[in-house]
Amino acid sequence: MTISMKIPSRELWSYFGYGLGQCFSFGLVGSFINYFYTDVLGISALAASTIFLVARAWDAIHDPLFASVMDTIQTRFGKFRHFMLLAPFLITLVTLASFYNIDAPMGTKILYAGATYILWGTLYAISDIPFWSMSSVMSSEPKERTKAVTAAVLGVNAGIACASIFFPRLTAFFAPGSGDHGYFMATVVMMVIGLLLMINGFWNIKERVPPSSEKVTMRDTFHNLKNNRPLFFVLAAFFFCVLHNIANGIYIYFFIYNMGDGALQAAIGVMGILAAIACLTAPLLTRRYKKRSLFIVLCALDIVVRVILWFSGYHNMTWLFILLGLSTVFVMMSNLFTSAMIVDTIEYAEYKTNKRCAAITFSGQTFTGKMSVAVGGGLVGIFLTAIHYVPQAAHQTESVMNGLFFGISLLPAIGSLIRIGFMWFFDFTEDKHAEVLVILEQRRKSGEVFEEPQQPGELLPSGRA
Repeated sequence: MTISMKIPSRELWSYFGYGLGQCFSFGLVGSFINYFYTDVLGISALAASTIFLVARAWDAIHDPLFASVMDTIQTRFGKFRHFMLLAPFLITLVTLASFYNIDAPMGTKILYAGATYILWGTLYAISDIPFWSMSSVMSSEPKERTKAVTAAVLGVNAGIACASIFFPRLTAFFAPGSGDHGYFMATVVMMVIGLLLMINGFWNIKERVPPSSEKVTMRDTFHNLKNNRPLFFVLAAFFFCVLHNIANGIYIYFFIYNMGDGALQAAIGVMGILAAIACLTAPLLTRRYKKRSLFIVLCALDIVVRVILWFSGYHNMTWLFILLGLSTVFVMMSNLFTSAMIVDTIEYAEYKTNKRCAAITFSGQTFTGKMSVAVGGGLVGIFLTAIHYVPQAAHQTESVMNGLFFGISLLPAIGSLIRIGFMWFFDFTEDKHAEVLVILEQRRKSGEVFEEPQQPGELLPSGRA
């Protein structure tokens, strides 16, 4: 009999709150740090891009290394929860430092921006990897896990949306008499609220799934990751949100030049909150349908909506926002199911190696998410150059405006098509996961160490897959 534990509603709300508070920081850095660097600190766009590139290279080393260490540690709080006590304070401090306008020579400003941004990415992983890993130990029951992942995704997307909605208003409030456009004080307000939400999350979240009976070494964690074949298909599908991230970077140009009002971008944040609410239906859907099937259907619906948008045009504002809103729902829910599938692959790798390494698994999600955002942001400039966009021009040509519209409509549709292609090869569905849970429970009860299966696709000793 498998371990089955119900997660209380209060705990789910606290888990949601931790993700909400944490992603105030992610939303601020992801959406506003580039403008802060170029228009407040005054460093060049090339210098800012170089900082982002170096940071992602460091993430590729740091994230899995830190996760491998995390998987080897067990304290009285559990495997992951203790990190969630220290990380909120570190994230708050480094986010404030990142938006502090230092008075120094240009070379010093560039070094300061680079150091704080790289440090931010490092410390953010110390919070984000344990945060997502908690969803694998709050319960072993798949339906309860889906509830936990839903709460996490709701919090993450609501936090990013709140940053987009409230931060510009806070900066405008603090801007009079400020030398940094009000950025630092606005960051203080957002991050103090975020800190309180994260601390509350730490106190109320519990670990229930026991760790592997055998001691886990760093070498074991990378061996575990290497044997987690289903994970790589999920991460590939997750990464190709990169074309949607390009669209996110293009929205501001589209609203300024095609729609004549850059303030309309605030509607994207509102859509994010509404889409997060729609994600509450995820646990209901997973009771009847497999997560892989739901993911493929959602990506297909996103393609349909984007194609309809392209052929219907953007002159009807109501229709434009309805279609963009639907697409936001489909993409956000598809990412929810990728997170839920990543949780399931933890048991697949444990079945293959007899070692439970949740952190190294979720380091893949953390790194892939940061890489997708970074690559998407970098490709925005290439896309704008390709369509012959003229910076700071009062008006753009018709071909440029058509290119911008293509960037927010058909380009993400191509991304969804690629995501379906990768998910087509993912075959570790709920039936196979249930079989693996039975085997793992038998191992825990008997204390027996099973050898790795000889055939990679074989899930049961009988050969039934």
